[in-house]
Amino acid sequence: MAKKTVLAAFSSDIGIDLGTCNTLVYIRGKGIVASEPSVVAVERGTKKVVAVGEEAKRMLWKTPGDIIAIRPLRDGVIADLETTEKMIRYFISKVLQRRWFVKPRMVIGVPSCITDVEKRAVIESAEKAGAREVRVIEESLAAAIGANIPIFEPAGHMICDIGGGTSEISVISLGGMVVTNAIRLGGDEFDEAIIKHVRQVHNLIIGESSAEDLKKRIGNATADKKIEKMEIKGTDAITGLPRRLEIDSVEVRDALQEPITAIIEEIKRTLGQTPPELAADIVERGIVLTGGGSLLKGLDTLISNETGVPAFLAEDPMNCVALGAGMYFEYEKGLRHENNIYRNL
Repeated sequence: MAKKTVLAAFSSDIGIDLGTCNTLVYIRGKGIVASEPSVVAVERGTKKVVAVGEEAKRMLWKTPGDIIAIRPLRDGVIADLETTEKMIRYFISKVLQRRWFVKPRMVIGVPSCITDVEKRAVIESAEKAGAREVRVIEESLAAAIGANIPIFEPAGHMICDIGGGTSEISVISLGGMVVTNAIRLGGDEFDEAIIKHVRQVHNLIIGESSAEDLKKRIGNATADKKIEKMEIKGTDAITGLPRRLEIDSVEVRDALQEPITAIIEEIKRTLGQTPPELAADIVERGIVLTGGGSLLKGLDTLISNETGVPAFLAEDPMNCVALGAGMYFEYEKGLRHENNIYRNL
C-alpha cells in the first residue's frame, strides 16, 4: 500500500478519449493538454512515423506515393494496433515532455459495444506506449463524470454521447450503469451521408473534409427559419473535371436524416428499457448530450421533440469523456465510499 502511495505521488494520472476522429488527453491538475485528430502519417513499407495529429490530418488523401496517412481507429475501435500504439506514445511524450520518473497511470474511454479482444488491444497499446497502469471505462460513464452529473444519487440520469464512430446512450444511478446501448454510428456517418447525397443528387464527388465543413457550418437537424448556403468544390462524377456547387442547409438536413433517425431510435429503445422509477427522474432531469456529434445545430431540439424528454448539451460536450477518464481514480474512491456506507447500513 505504501509503495502504491509513493508511486501515485510522483506519477501523472492521464485520461484519454481515444476517439475515431479526435484524441483528447487530460492530465490531473492541468486539464485538457492535447486535442488533435486521430491520424498518423507513416512511410510506406517502413511504417516510420512522419507526422501525427493536426499535421497528419492535413496530409489525409493528399500524400505522395511513399507516405500514407492512416486513421488507426474505426467505429471507436482499433483497426491498426501498431499505429495506434505509436499515436498514443506520441501524445504521451508531447504532454509529458520531461523524462518520466514514474510511468503514468492511464484511463481510456472506450465504447461499451467493443469486444473483450478489442478492449485488450486498447490496453496493450497503452501499456506498450509507456503506461504503468491502464484502465478502460465506458465512454458514457466517463462522459457523465466529466459533465459533473451527480451519478451517486439514487436517481436516474440519462447521457447520450455521440462520438465520431459510435453513439452510446446510458442510464446511470448510484454510480453504475443501469441500462446502456451503443451503436457504431456517429459523426463519421454524418459526413458519409453528406458525401453520398452530393454524389447521388449532384454527381459531384467531395472529400471527408468538405463534408465535415458543410456539417459544421450549415448542418441542422431541425428546420430553421433562415436557409443558409455554402459553396463546395469537388470532382464531377461524369466528366472527371473539377467543379463548384452551391448547396443549402435544407439539402444538408435531408442528407443527415438517416443517421440522425438511427440515433434517436436508439435513445427511444434505451428509454423503453429503463425502469419506471428512473424513467420518471429522466423526464424531470432531461437527457444530457455529449460528444462532437451532439454539437450539430438543432439536434437537442429534435431529440426532445421526438422523445418528449428535455435534451440539452453538457457544459463542455467535446471534452467530457477525456475529463471523466482523468477523474476516474477519484470516481473509484467515491464508489468504494458509497459501497462501504451501504454495507454498514
